[in-house]
Parts: sequence; structure tokens; C-alpha cells
Amino acid sequence: MLSNNRQLKEAKVAEIKEKLAKAQGVVLSQYQGLNVEDDTLLRKNLREVGVEYKVYKNTLVILAAKELGIEGIETHLQGSISLAFGYEDPTVATRILAEFAKTHKKLELKAALIQGKIFDGAQVNMLASIPPRDVLIAKLLGSFKAPLSNFAYLLNAVKEQKELAE
Repeated sequence: MLSNNRQLKEAKVAEIKEKLAKAQGVVLSQYQGLNVEDDTLLRKNLREVGVEYKVYKNTLVILAAKELGIEGIETHLQGSISLAFGYEDPTVATRILAEFAKTHKKLELKAALIQGKIFDGAQVNMLASIPPRDVLIAKLLGSFKAPLSNFAYLLNAVKEQKELAE
């Protein structure tokens, strides 16, 4: 019986390690007090953007983190903690959870692990305000495009003036 329980725990630790290693961003939140409908809605919102939402025993998460060399996460793993794993965009889970927490006060963002760095609750809320990567790239490209477009219009105007002068 004891060895079977140990095997189950080792399998869970291996699962958590795999998810932690693969994830670009992991958000830890305290979910105690959410009712079933709210929890279902939160899971649906996260699933729609490719974020995996799980609840594990804190001790197993701490073991997995230690095996991966992640330090400092254990201070945030107290109480009923859920983990949201974002595999594509490191801050997508942060944005979804922060938006949900605005209308559901029982959900509290405790910390985040973004590309190997731990952020506390206040920093997580700041990260949530950062637009998605695609939006940032579009803004950057837009800022490059405006001067180039103006330059192209200027060259075209010079060409048309020369054609009129001839």
C-alpha cells in the first residue's frame, strides 16, 4: 500500500515537473471561496486561450520545483493554491486571471513564474497590464511603418513635381 501511494506521488511530481518545465508562464492563485459556477467559468476562459488550470498538493509542487532548481516558490504555496500553465504566451494566464479577479474578489493572484523568474502578487498585477506579444509586435511594426509611409509619400510627391516641371 505504501509503495503504491509513493508511486502515485512520484508520478504526480513528474507530471508537475513536466508542466513547469514546458510552461512559459505559471500563475499561482488562491481560489478558496469560488463557487462551482465561477470555477467552471474561469476554467473555460483559461482553456479558450490555451492555458491549463490545475490544483495540486503544495508539497508535490514544491518537490517538483526543487528538482527543477526553481527557488522561492515555496513561500507562495500556502493554502488552497491553483496553478495556471501558459505554454505559448508567458503572460496570457496572468491577464485572464487578473481580469477574472476584478469581478470575483475571492480569487487572489499570489505569484507567477515567468520564464524562470518569480514575481509576487503586486508584480503579477503589473504584468497583467502588459498587452499580448502580438499586440506589442503590431505596435512596433506600426511605429516603423509610419515614418516609412511618410517617406514614400514624400518621394512620390517629389517625383510628381518633377514630372509636372518637365
